[in-house]
Amino acid sequence: MTGTGAGILLYSLGVLLFAVNDALGKWLVGTYGVGELLTLRSIGAAVVLGPLLWYRRPDLDIRGEWRPHVLRVLCMAADSFSFYFATRTLPLADVMTFYLAAPLIITALSVPVLGEKVGPFRWGAVILGFGGVVVALQPTGASFSPAALVALFGSSMFAGAITITRKLRRTDWLTLTASQFAGAGLIGAALAGPGWATPTPVDLTLMFLVGLVSMGCFVCITRALTLAPASLLAPFQYASIVWAVMLGWAVWGDLPGPGVVMGSAMIVGSGLTVLWREGRRRAARAEDLERVASRPPEDAHPGSAHAPCSRLLGSAAIRERDGAGIPSQPDAS
Repeated sequence: MTGTGAGILLYSLGVLLFAVNDALGKWLVGTYGVGELLTLRSIGAAVVLGPLLWYRRPDLDIRGEWRPHVLRVLCMAADSFSFYFATRTLPLADVMTFYLAAPLIITALSVPVLGEKVGPFRWGAVILGFGGVVVALQPTGASFSPAALVALFGSSMFAGAITITRKLRRTDWLTLTASQFAGAGLIGAALAGPGWATPTPVDLTLMFLVGLVSMGCFVCITRALTLAPASLLAPFQYASIVWAVMLGWAVWGDLPGPGVVMGSAMIVGSGLTVLWREGRRRAARAEDLERVASRPPEDAHPGSAHAPCSRLLGSAAIRERDGAGIPSQPDAS
């Protein structure tokens, strides 16, 4: 599987784990504070992160780029806090509607922040997916409550964190994951305050499980963003509503209505459209490489010693151009 294909697969897996994490989190914040959940979630993640850090020994020195790292941690912590806080008073469908505006924000930020080219095709897929979310979730009249504004703020923080993660793609994924959970745990402990409630053994286990699941989310998404552009992956965020419907039916017996079925079809369609388009673009790039490799050089005789070198230079130039995210075709998509 190519780097882009692996990135799409990892991002989709991360979205699935996010759906599981959201369901567990909403269940727990009905009884416990958000700060307490963030703290115990980080402790649960440390059970796996600790041995991984000891085994892989990644470079944890982020002083050279400390500003984007700190900003990313703050955005991630604000995202988690806002989501859990909003689900205490809003239906999960409403909160998810606000959060699934994130792909639009990610696509918009990827142009000025990351320098990615986003053409009308990808914009169309993102807008189609968001339309499917609205059709499927049918937000209630609580959409303009203070909690809804918190959810919208959290969606913006999530989009900012994803964009910064893509910018830090050269940083080891384990370093990014460890810094995220360490920062969120410290912020959660500071916010927990006197409202700390001692969890039951079952709830404590669930909180640790939230940590393990959310760690899996961040690992998958962090790795995906090192392999594929953020604007390409953004539409696949909409698949979370599909997983939410399936989890709702499996755990609580909620059956989706016609609107959910129709909206889910639009959401899946937007992701598959981007995937199909990317397959065509990869095929076109492969044809370009093959054509350049087999073309006789214009500045040397076909039999001269310069011919192989010229072909290699031309092929390398295309690889460098494609690796930088510049499309082989004139139109950006």
